[in-house]
Amino acid sequence: MPMDYKQYQEEVTADIAARLAEASCQPILFVGSGFAKRYAKGPNWDELLTQLAEKCPLIDKPYAYYKQANHGDQKKIGTIFSEHYRDWAWTEEGKKDYLPEYYVADAPSDIFIKHTAAEILKDLGPDAKGSYGSAALDEEIAALRKISAHAFITTNYDQLIETLFPGYEVVIGQQIMRRSFLSIGEIFKIHGCRTLPSSIVLDEADYDRFEEDHKYLSAKLLTYFVEHPLLFVGYKAEDPNIKAILYDVHRMVQAKYQLIPNIYILERDETLNADSYPARDRVINIGKDENIRIKSIAASSFKWVYEAFGQAGNLENIDTKLLRSLMARSVELIRSEIPKKKVEIDFKTLEHAVETGETFAKLFGVTTLSDPSKVNLDYKYVLTGVAQELGFRTWHEARKLIKRLKDESGFDMLATDNKYHIALKTGQAAKSRTDKYTDATVDLLRKVMNNEKYTLDDQPVKVERKA
Repeated sequence: MPMDYKQYQEEVTADIAARLAEASCQPILFVGSGFAKRYAKGPNWDELLTQLAEKCPLIDKPYAYYKQANHGDQKKIGTIFSEHYRDWAWTEEGKKDYLPEYYVADAPSDIFIKHTAAEILKDLGPDAKGSYGSAALDEEIAALRKISAHAFITTNYDQLIETLFPGYEVVIGQQIMRRSFLSIGEIFKIHGCRTLPSSIVLDEADYDRFEEDHKYLSAKLLTYFVEHPLLFVGYKAEDPNIKAILYDVHRMVQAKYQLIPNIYILERDETLNADSYPARDRVINIGKDENIRIKSIAASSFKWVYEAFGQAGNLENIDTKLLRSLMARSVELIRSEIPKKKVEIDFKTLEHAVETGETFAKLFGVTTLSDPSKVNLDYKYVLTGVAQELGFRTWHEARKLIKRLKDESGFDMLATDNKYHIALKTGQAAKSRTDKYTDATVDLLRKVMNNEKYTLDDQPVKVERKA
């Protein structure tokens, strides 16, 4: 039987269902400028710079000139435009367009162009009738909203995602790194947001700062990328933002030429017809002679793709704000291998209890966390990191040492939270967790590896939970 697009859709849908079932958690969507362009006629990067060029009187040539003169370097063009905006803003005419607080010595000089960019993106969203451009696009949006994604990550500055998912919490720029835990129902705006113009990543200095912070940002989000089904939408495969993320994933999973099973990229293809059978995966060069294989989805209508990712069920009847608050308190509990019993509780009591961590803790008869930041500081390695500290390329050898330690001493490091190890629950199922380790783990396993003498605490130190 010849393969056709209907078969392609069925196979892709079945594959997504299998990944969702295996992960036992909601998908994460990574959203680019093509998303806003599709549903709100928003500008891509070139189009935004074009509009910025047209709005500043001191930019006296078309955007095409600057792109040609600067070899297409959009970050450099952003820097040039930013300087013109600053000079214009300090003229008598220019001062009519900006806020008084921008005219102080310690205000950033690029605030003027960022303010203008924020204004350009102010009204993106559905039209007066609540439509996103056509009946077909409205159906896509309806299917998208049923996905109930665990989180959104976006490089967009606009507020389109917030209008579609009003129950989600917006986390802007460096706020991500200051959070002691990541929860459910969040929109991570890693390049800033128009509601906070100073946060927007636009010129060379901004991108340099973003590159410096990238390793910390990746450390925060990498568990998401590895454990959750991840869908890129609104990006081309060649987009540098995608390549940066995939490079970090590649370094963690060390998958030489192997297909990464949980990462998909959705790309628009208007040439598809009933006889089409597009490629199911693609190889992306992520730099430094490294390639990665991820799953590819080609579609002219995105409705069926969104429906496929909605197979994990939805959270539309759950107050995500309350759920986030509950998760923020509940991760303070100590994990322990003790018998479990049911506790019946009135929901109103629970809702009141999550107002403070102390009240929530008392509800379950435990104490609250005294210093949650220490967990993230002390338990800084995933098993791959432990292995690399010991000189191995993959985590498997470190896991063998943990088993050897158990066989030799009877100490099962992974059975409890202790000074060497902590288990952080990351998915909706009990089996979905991330194990983190300390420097003490590295020292101990190095002694095991080298057949050196080692000592263990008689009773491992209990560790308060904080994701």
